[in-house]
Amino acid sequence: MNLADCYRVLGLRSGASFDEIKASYRRLVRRYHPDVSTGEQQTHDKFIEVTQAYKLLLNELVRPTAPVMPPTPVSAGMRSASAQRTPAPTVVPSVNRKPPVRVNPHLLPQEQRLKVESYQQLQQLLKQQRLPRAIALVEGLAKRIPHDPEIMQWQAIVYQQWGRRLIQEHQLDKARIYLKKALQTDPHNRSLWAEVERDFRYMEQIV
Repeated sequence: MNLADCYRVLGLRSGASFDEIKASYRRLVRRYHPDVSTGEQQTHDKFIEVTQAYKLLLNELVRPTAPVMPPTPVSAGMRSASAQRTPAPTVVPSVNRKPPVRVNPHLLPQEQRLKVESYQQLQQLLKQQRLPRAIALVEGLAKRIPHDPEIMQWQAIVYQQWGRRLIQEHQLDKARIYLKKALQTDPHNRSLWAEVERDFRYMEQIV
């Protein structure tokens, strides 16, 4: 089954969003699940086909293609409660590797210098887990240098990290706001989508 077949099986257009895929999968599973169907072989086969299509699309969507800054460390209590259900999140690069900041040819030299200096500050803030300060830094940078793809990625990552921290603190409504802001800020970052999806799955488990 190729990707086009997967979208067709789920009744979706090619390139549908993750939310659309998830909603369609849940609707079809309710329709064809063996527990609610009449037991016909055709219905059972359809259930298997829908499940396979969803898994293939999910694997494609969450395959990492862009670097993401390190996640907020999971507290010992949270890790022990979820170790059996959700793998520990892993994203790259680590703080210590510090990849070079890409040069944006559309920026003035002073803007590029500000970007590099801000990135170094941001790395330190993330390492120290000073996430509110990191948000203030990156939001200010985004206002000074709007529409820079790399800065937008940093901003989205910090939102996701803060959302994960809020989950640990059981501020779930606020966490959802920041996780959604992360996806809205950098909607094409598949690694980010994967991390946010894991965060939402964990919230569903603890509610």
